[in-house]
Parts: sequence; C-alpha cells; structure tokens
Amino acid sequence: MLLSHLRDQLQRLEVEGLLRHRRIVEGSQDAHVKIDGRRLVSFCSNDYLGLASHPVLVAAAREGAERHGVGAGASHLVIGHNLAHHQLEKKLADFVGLPQALLFSTGYMANLGVVTALAARDDELFADKLNHASLNDAALLSRAKLRRYPHLDMQELGKQLAASQARTKIVLSDAVFSMDGDLAPVPELVALCERHNSWLLLDDAHGFGVLGQEGGGVLSHFNVHSPRIIYMGTLGKAAGVFGAFVAGEKEIIQTLIQRSRTYIYTTATPPLLAHTLLKSLDLIRTESDRRLRLAELIALFKNRLRLGHWRLLPSQTPIQALIIGEVRATVEISSALADEGILVPAIRPPTVPQGTARLRISLSAGHTAEDVERLVNALHKLEQKI
Repeated sequence: MLLSHLRDQLQRLEVEGLLRHRRIVEGSQDAHVKIDGRRLVSFCSNDYLGLASHPVLVAAAREGAERHGVGAGASHLVIGHNLAHHQLEKKLADFVGLPQALLFSTGYMANLGVVTALAARDDELFADKLNHASLNDAALLSRAKLRRYPHLDMQELGKQLAASQARTKIVLSDAVFSMDGDLAPVPELVALCERHNSWLLLDDAHGFGVLGQEGGGVLSHFNVHSPRIIYMGTLGKAAGVFGAFVAGEKEIIQTLIQRSRTYIYTTATPPLLAHTLLKSLDLIRTESDRRLRLAELIALFKNRLRLGHWRLLPSQTPIQALIIGEVRATVEISSALADEGILVPAIRPPTVPQGTARLRISLSAGHTAEDVERLVNALHKLEQKI
C-alpha cells in the first residue's frame, strides 16, 4: 500500500513532465563534460570561474590530504576544528570585509543554522517571494512569524517592517536570485533594516567570487557596509570547491557557534577542502581576467540572442533565464539541445512558479566565444522549429 502510493506519485510526475533524472558525469567538472561516452558543452554548472578542475586547486587538494588527512573526525566544537579551517575563516572574513566568518558544510545548512539560531516563535521574518528554498525552510523551522513580500518590492517590505512589533526582525533575501539571475537592491535593503531595527541575511551563493572588486561579492559590488548585515556565501560555485560560510559582526558569529544546530551537531568538513580553498581565494583575487572573460561572454550571449516568442529575463550575472512557459515544451527543448551536444537544464515547477518553466543557462569563464555562438545558433533554430 505504501509503495503503491509512492509509485502512483512518481508516475504522475512522469506524466506531467516533472520527473527528475540524474546525469552521470565521467571525469572532472568543466565547461565541456563527458556523459555516456559523449563530449558535450555544459551550460548547467555553477562553476562560474572555471576553477573546479584548476590544476593549482587539484595540487592543493593533494597537499591538503597529505598534511591534514582525509576526514575531520568530529564536529568543530569537539576536536574537528583544524588549523586549515581556522585560517580559512580568517581569510574569508577579510575577503568580504566583515569582522568574522564561520564555516558551514553547505549553504543550505548555513541558512538553516543562522535563522533558527537568531529567530524564535515571537520573532518575525520578512522574505522575498523568490528566495531560495533553504531560506524558506529555515523560516519554517525557526517557528517565527513569516511574511513574504513580492519580488524586489521595497515599498511593500517597508510597510511590513513598519507594522511589525516583534523584538527581533530579520529580512531574508537572495543577493543573486538563483533561477532569475537578477540582483537584490542591497542598498535599499540595508537602509530599510537600519530604519526599522532589523537584521539583513543576504544569501550571496551566486555572487561571491563573481561580483565586486576582486570577486568580493555583492557587498563589494554595491559598496555597502552595515553591522546589521549577516552575509552567507558558498564555496562550491565560483570558488570551485565545496562548503559555505557566514560572515558578520563578532557577536553574530559567536552566537552561531553557541546556538546554530547545523554547526554544532555535524562533523566538520574535511580540512583538505579548507586547505584547497585558501588557494582558491588567491586565484579569485589575482586572476581577474576570469571575471573579465565571463563578463564578455555574458555580453556576447545577450547581444547575439534574438528571440521572437521566448523571453530572456534581465540579468547581468552568469545566470541567464530563458522563459519558455509550458513544462513539456521546456523539457523538449532541453532534450533537443542535448541531441546537439549542448547541456542546458529545464527548470520546472515547483522550483519556479507555475507557467514560468525555463531554460537556466549558466555561463562560465571556462566557455569560449565559439561555445556561446553554438548555443545561440541552436536556440534560434529551435525557436523557429518548436
């Protein structure tokens, strides 16, 4: 009975074109990957700077394993906090211009850990309607009152904050929205939080390493500073490795060490990864040509693409969302691109709102101009055909 119920649900997903499948990549992550023996151009990855298989980082991982072993062995608060973790936290805080930083296993765990540590039942959270699932789940787990405001609507957010009588208020927002590629109006968010005595948690998973001077992220991009900011960045996207961190005032970080359950009750990430990330930060800071090349490819894609029916959302980031609308058509187009040797994921509800199924095109410094031209030509051909 239980299995048949699950089987029926899975069959329904398949009929609706919503059943998800995994691809098996043979070899390293790169702009060109091998799947089922075929070489394909990948526009799927969040490896925005092309660092995931960088030889300097591969060598650093080997060195880290030799120096620190493979596993951390315990949680940070027992005996798992390695010198490499400690050095990386200091370097990350300096990198984003905030007093302290704290490592987490993933961005999902970081967001859960921050919100549940700082908000409780009598507090109030204010969230953009297009926030990442991790921020939404964090709000639910905290048991605080949750108010959602329309995407990027600062006027409505201001009204909600002004009406709140909660002792602790936290505004939750993606910095770069992962399915649209647009930026949060960070200066306006900071101003509202300062006016209404609120914290601001910014999830900069897709901006860290890409935006701002030397890849410092969205805070550098907008040149904003405030003790109310709690900054979350991930280390498995532009940084090319794995993990996440939260940065902010000393009191915030110390509170997370004492209260964040996703930090306290989990084994620390392998120190070899922290050792590797120390090198990754150096590459992000010094190899500015990667960000320049990425910006040129983004401009090339947007300038070359000429659409009649589909709609490209406005974005200055590597995330370029092409709205198709209908689920089956989006899946069909993604499959047709794969037949042409081009990987672009079909993003469907519930990840995005109903009626906005899309191709999520992720550009990387590892791509060439020829790769982008190939994608644009294939999209033009398919739009005329389908």
